[in-house]
Amino acid sequence: MKYIDYKDADFLLQFINEQGKLLPRRITGNSLKYQRRIATAVKRARHLSILPFLADLMK
Repeated sequence: MKYIDYKDADFLLQFINEQGKLLPRRITGNSLKYQRRIATAVKRARHLSILPFLADLMK
C-alpha cells in the first residue's frame, strides 16, 4: 500500500461508502495497521473540509 495522505481525497474515497462512512476491514481487506491510518486520514480530511462528514449519494 502506498503512503496514506489525508490530502488525497480520491484515494480516501475508495474506503468510504455512499453515506460517507468508513468501510470495515472485512470489506476493504486492509490490515489493522492500515485501517487505523486510513481512519485517521479520513478524520483529518473531514476536519479540514476535504471530505464531507455526511453525504447523500456521494459517489
